[in-house]
Amino acid sequence: MAVGVLALQGSFNEHITALRRIGVKGVEIRKPEQLNNVDALIIPGGESTTMAKLADCHNLFPAMREFVSTGKPVWGTCAGLILLADKAVGQKLGGQELIGGLDCTVHRNFFGSQLQSFETLLSVPKLAEKEGGPDSFRGVFIRAPAILEAGPDVEVLADCPVPSDDVRTIVPTDEGKKERVIVAVRQGNLLGTAFHPELTSDSRWHSFFLNMGKETGERSLECMSAPGWYLEDRPGKRPRDLPIFQ
Repeated sequence: MAVGVLALQGSFNEHITALRRIGVKGVEIRKPEQLNNVDALIIPGGESTTMAKLADCHNLFPAMREFVSTGKPVWGTCAGLILLADKAVGQKLGGQELIGGLDCTVHRNFFGSQLQSFETLLSVPKLAEKEGGPDSFRGVFIRAPAILEAGPDVEVLADCPVPSDDVRTIVPTDEGKKERVIVAVRQGNLLGTAFHPELTSDSRWHSFFLNMGKETGERSLECMSAPGWYLEDRPGKRPRDLPIFQ
């Protein structure tokens, strides 16, 4: 079985490497017809406005919406989370097109600029229950979004403290001010993370995503051995443009 990774911009190489570590083939997706040959789709982190413009240029939005509607697993990380959301705020002038499907409101660049990127340990009991390992995960947040509101069918998998030194990011509510915001959710076949699991050596989020296919009744995404030409040291591979955090 193959997992498609949208390969227009951003950390798609890192996702393909993470998939390879658990014995799964990742396929770079740049054209709508390529989605017919994969069993799941990852929309990586990057620059959401640029990614949306490129996706529109390649006429990928209708195909990705159709893919979401089939019930096959789809995962958005960081910019990918923004594109999967039904509503996004804090966008650049003119906005951007969204794939939609995930019943939530996402704030683009909620945690600030590139200089305000950070790492933190997240409590992830659901991930530990499903995939084993510790009940914490090292979240890498790079110019990251956050989920401000989630619908009744959306399961919250992780949240994160709001930085106390940045009052701009505090979200007013009827009860006062939020101290935590949502950074990982699941709704049926859709998974969204505001952070970058592909930039760590912990592959549990990728395993969790693959197992979603079994739970939703789709074809089993059994781990397969990668063919010889797809090994880590294959000639001509692209260099990583982002570090992998151990």
